[in-house]
Amino acid sequence: MAGHCRFITNGKPTGLTPLRIDRFEPGFEMKKIAFLGLGNMGGLMAQNLLRADYPMKVFDIDPDKIRVHLDLGADEAGSAPEAVQDADFVMTSLPGPAELESLVLGENNILNSMKKGSVWIDLSTNNLDVERKIRKLADNLKIHTLDAPVTGGTEAAESGTLCVLVGGEEKIFHECREIFEVIGKDIKYLGDHGAGYVAKIAQVILCYLHSVALSEAMMLGVKGGLKPEMMLDIIQNSTGRSYVSDRYGPPILSGSYDPGFALGLAHKDMKLSMELARSLDAELPMCEMVEDLYKRAVEKYGFDQNHLMAVKLLEEANQTFLRGS
Repeated sequence: MAGHCRFITNGKPTGLTPLRIDRFEPGFEMKKIAFLGLGNMGGLMAQNLLRADYPMKVFDIDPDKIRVHLDLGADEAGSAPEAVQDADFVMTSLPGPAELESLVLGENNILNSMKKGSVWIDLSTNNLDVERKIRKLADNLKIHTLDAPVTGGTEAAESGTLCVLVGGEEKIFHECREIFEVIGKDIKYLGDHGAGYVAKIAQVILCYLHSVALSEAMMLGVKGGLKPEMMLDIIQNSTGRSYVSDRYGPPILSGSYDPGFALGLAHKDMKLSMELARSLDAELPMCEMVEDLYKRAVEKYGFDQNHLMAVKLLEEANQTFLRGS
C-alpha cells in the first residue's frame, strides 16, 4: 500500500450517513482484527468493521453465523486460538463471564496464541472477578486488555451508532478509538479496568425494570377496560414514555415478544447486576424482584425464547393477553 491513498467507507443502512476516513500515509497498513462471537450484536459489529476494510479473522461455534462475514471479506478460523494469531486487536462479543473465562483455560487459551503488545477488547457484559482473572494472565504475557461493553441494541449495532463504555489504560483506549468509532457514535472512556463493565451492568437493569413496569401499567389499564393499543399510546405520550415503551411496546402488542435478544441473556444481565450489588453491599429490592421474574420465565419458557416472554408470566397470571386489535 506504500504511496497510495487509503479511502475507507463504513457502509451504513440506507438513510444513514456513512463514516468516511481518509488517509494518505506512505506504507499505511490496516491493523488486523480477530473477532470471536458473531451473535446478534457481535455479528453486526464485525460486519461494520469489515465494511470499514479492516482485515479480519472470525470464529464462532455456530458455522452458520460465519458465512455473511466471509462474503464481506473475512477469513474463517478453525478455532479461537487460530483466529487470534497475528491479530493486533482481538475483539470478543460473548454471552457472559463463563464463555469469556473459557477462552483462557486449557487448550482453548487464546492468550497463548496472541502476540505480545496486542489488545484484547471485550465487548461483552462481564463480572469483575473474571475481568481481574483475565487481566492478570494477560499482563503476564504483555497483552493489553480493555473492557468495552456496548449498549443500544441491534438497531444501533447495525447502524454503527452504539454507546461504547470503556475501562482500562487510557493510552490503549486512544490507540483503539478509531475501531470504536466504526461501531459506535458515543464513545465513553470511564477510567480504570472494570469501569466499563460496572457502567453496563448498572444501566442495563433499567431496560428490564422498564419492561416489567410497562407491562404492569398496560395490564392495569386493560383490566380496567382500555384497549391495549390505546393504553400503550397513552403511555407513549405521557411522562412515563421511554425507549422501552416505544421499542418494546409494539412487540408486546403483536405477541412476538421481540426476537432481538434472548430471554436467558436478559436473565444473565440481571444476575450480574445482583452479583455486583452484593459485592458493593448495595440494596436493590426492585432488581431482586425483576431478577426472580426473569429466572422463572427462563425456567418456564426456555433460555432461547425472546426476552419479552417475561411479560407472558404477567399475562398468564392475569388471564389477559396484551394484544392489539
